[in-house]
Amino acid sequence: MEKNWVKIFASSNFYQSEIVKQVLTGHHIDTVLLNKQDSSHRAFGDIEVYIHQEDFSKAIEIMILNQLSL
Repeated sequence: MEKNWVKIFASSNFYQSEIVKQVLTGHHIDTVLLNKQDSSHRAFGDIEVYIHQEDFSKAIEIMILNQLSL
């Protein structure tokens, strides 16, 4: 992964990470999902949402306004 990406959200539930990604993408913030779940046991690991470091403050504000868990 390139430099200047920061993790803004992580969840063991794919759909929660996807919702965060879609909300941020809808506000023109580039996002990347990184699936760190174990391939044989979905109970281990998280799906992480990454954004560019310069979008961090804007993304936090959007997540708070949309009542997305941090």
